[in-house]
Amino acid sequence: MINQQIAGIFDEMADLLEIKGENVFRIRAYRRAAQNIGGLPKDVAQMTEDELLAIPGIGKDLAGKIRHYIDSGKMEAYDELRKEVPEGLTLLLSVPSLGPKTAKLLYDRLQIKDIDDLERLAREHRLSGLPGIKDKTEENILKGIEMLRRGKERLPIGRVLPTAQDILSQLRKKARVRELTLAGSLRRWKETVKDIDILATSEEPEKVMSAFVHLPVVREVLMHGPTKSSVVITEGIQVDLRVVEKESFGAALAYFTGSKSHNIRLREMAVKAGMKINEYGIYREKDDRRLGGEKEEDVYRLLGLPYIPPELREDTGEIEAALGDRLPELLELADIKGDLHVHTKHSDGSHSLEELIKAARERGYEYIAITDHTKGLGVARGLNEEKILEEMKEIKAVNKRLKGFRVLMGAEVDIRSDYTLDLPDEVLSKLDIVVASVHSGFRQSREQITKRLISAIKNPYVSVIAHPTGRLIGERDAYEVDMEKVFSAAKEAGKAMEINAYPLRLDINDAYAKRAKEMKIPVMINTDTHVINQFDFMIYGVSIGRRGWLEKGDVINTLNAENLLKWLRKSKA
Repeated sequence: MINQQIAGIFDEMADLLEIKGENVFRIRAYRRAAQNIGGLPKDVAQMTEDELLAIPGIGKDLAGKIRHYIDSGKMEAYDELRKEVPEGLTLLLSVPSLGPKTAKLLYDRLQIKDIDDLERLAREHRLSGLPGIKDKTEENILKGIEMLRRGKERLPIGRVLPTAQDILSQLRKKARVRELTLAGSLRRWKETVKDIDILATSEEPEKVMSAFVHLPVVREVLMHGPTKSSVVITEGIQVDLRVVEKESFGAALAYFTGSKSHNIRLREMAVKAGMKINEYGIYREKDDRRLGGEKEEDVYRLLGLPYIPPELREDTGEIEAALGDRLPELLELADIKGDLHVHTKHSDGSHSLEELIKAARERGYEYIAITDHTKGLGVARGLNEEKILEEMKEIKAVNKRLKGFRVLMGAEVDIRSDYTLDLPDEVLSKLDIVVASVHSGFRQSREQITKRLISAIKNPYVSVIAHPTGRLIGERDAYEVDMEKVFSAAKEAGKAMEINAYPLRLDINDAYAKRAKEMKIPVMINTDTHVINQFDFMIYGVSIGRRGWLEKGDVINTLNAENLLKWLRKSKA
């Protein structure tokens, strides 16, 4: 998670520079660096100097700052900036939705020095009336404070999983383990995670425990036992490691994977069948005879159930589906044939078309869709009609020489507050795919946001609504929208909903994905790639789809290129 630490520092530096009124290009440089570092699946601490410099937006100056932070845990430029801005003001910047200018206004006018003070004044309606601050602003500040506190309890899976996987990798190198796996909510791929659960088997459990508590990432040891230890790592997350006997591994894995409500249902079924289940195994009640537990499948088999994948274990109908032989054949990462939401450096992406094609082919894809932002999103260097048509010519030329791979010409158009799109139908009609999304006006009323999305769905050339609820996990709540109405419109128009796989979005979420399946609304799973390594985020989107019970046939980009193009043409009919 050092990537996230550095990204967070660069983001805060951009905020501090904005407060100071520094050069806008310098501010943007730090924001771009934060985005690109935060989106890397590879640990920057493991990168060479050349690899750091190859990250878009990272020059020698920023690479030097990153390397110094990796080596020393400090960034002098950041520390100096913090000294130049009052401490109370930097605290205010941690509140989601509270921008640098508003934070400075509140600090200067009301001398607010901490979050509790801010909350009190907002609840007393003493902020409203200041320049640019209305009653709605106070509501949003209170929501931001709530989100900030909630975020300290649970973190987005995209920020926790890389660290958890790194811990597994280090343990494999430092100790002799047979089985070693994640359990808990991480294994169920929940979108936010409170702690990390790890399960292992080993003939030398005490050595495993010693290696674990002495990992470099450990900040505090809460408990150090012969078969169970708990630590807090530098990011403030608790990590629990248990070493169990080989014959109990399956039962323990099922037990510690959860969820709690799913496990309760299994135990109730066991009692009715004259058995008992715990983390040590499955036993016959009357004589305590052990019936199984070495394999996780034993738990389900002895209860007369097929194996239930971890992503479904939330007591949301999976037991009933298993009993009725109606469990879905869940989508797999290998089923994805391409990514239909990709940005080039023509807008706010970081790579050329050729670089993106190479990266996509390396991942076994058959196609990608280039969907650069359009002119309504000036901050992303959105393309106007002329530039869209120029990009289309480039893509046509590239496709003529490609074999076994297809580049689709598309655009991510902005759904404006007046319910129109920011490109005319004359241009949209020429594209293979049109991705429509909301990028502004997040605080509009439920009716307005809903109407904006439905108006886009009704446009004959729009193929899919991207990140439909607009949330950023831990940073921005979903906007107010009637998704049932949006889904009904999508079903009627034959349009798709996106699962945006960017780990802070995961939008639509698992519940909405399941609802889309129930309503037979097609889903696209895309990464919204701006940096090549973000192609690897596809696993997060697939996992949300699996939690939403999606199968291969529910997802548009499991189609081969020929059938995909047929579907896209049909969606315009």
